[in-house]
Amino acid sequence: MSELLRVERLRVEYPVRRRPPLRAVDDVSFAIGPRETVGLVGESGSGKTTIASTVLGLVPAAAGAITFDGHDIIGASRDRRRRLSADLQVVFQDPYSSLNPARPIGKTLAETLRPHGAPPKQEVAGRVASILERVGLDPAAANRYPNQFSGGQRQRIAIARALIVGPRLIICDEPVSSLDLSVQAQVLNLLRRLQHELGLSYLFISHDLAVVRHISTRVVVLYRGRVMEAGPAAVVYNHPAHPYTRALLQSAPVPNPKLQRARHTARQRSNPDFPGAVKPESCPFTPRCSWAVDLCRERQPPLENTGDDVLVACHRWREFAAPPPTGTNGTKLVNRPRP
Repeated sequence: MSELLRVERLRVEYPVRRRPPLRAVDDVSFAIGPRETVGLVGESGSGKTTIASTVLGLVPAAAGAITFDGHDIIGASRDRRRRLSADLQVVFQDPYSSLNPARPIGKTLAETLRPHGAPPKQEVAGRVASILERVGLDPAAANRYPNQFSGGQRQRIAIARALIVGPRLIICDEPVSSLDLSVQAQVLNLLRRLQHELGLSYLFISHDLAVVRHISTRVVVLYRGRVMEAGPAAVVYNHPAHPYTRALLQSAPVPNPKLQRARHTARQRSNPDFPGAVKPESCPFTPRCSWAVDLCRERQPPLENTGDDVLVACHRWREFAAPPPTGTNGTKLVNRPRP
């Protein structure tokens, strides 16, 4: 399958006064093909949004390469970026902050067409009405203002604004995290339907692995700017090979108070520390990992292929992959972490 977007060994650094630069993204690689969704998942500070900003040209890259449709875009000029925006659009977490509250949404959508050669006024009105219908809104909504819509409707408007120029790839930066669960499902279903109808590709960013699993073809799990695990969404979700991926799954709330309390207690015991700094030569997850050994503190684990088209950066992933031992009565024994 041909690649639409490729990020190769990307490194992004932020300058810090009188100190070495802060490395926000370190040696991250992934690719997105046509009609494919790649999910970037991780906690706040994992580098997800920084990667998206670098792809969009908002943050410079310190090293690595980013190609779109086979062409390098890291050093793209302002004019090239303007032309590229017809193929590459973004949907933000909070659509209200990116919508002009003093302007009807019809004018906001029409304004998106201006950098790409505005068509005749009558044609613009038709395109605005058509794109509103496609995202499940009444065309008459073009005359209403952002504060007259619910959060889910405003996110549909944000999706319409991204779609109106006919992009090939849409970056979705936490597009459902501020919505109710029922509305989240509606927006996710809308994104999947649009992908099927229009042949779109998505770079989907979220802190919720369960949400990413339902929409993504592949998942890239990030921690402190590094890839911990990457592979097919179903495999990573059902058979996580990295302790951090398991921690993300355990952090998801469940509708059972006793189970939720037990999971919270287990997380506190297994993640006793949250470091301010980590030695460059060690695995970044070491201080929070109950499976960490001296090797983890001495050397960063390389990304290894587990054999299931999954890459994992963990010295002990084979122990996670091994089936649990059984007792004499045939019951499974818990494989507890070593001290």
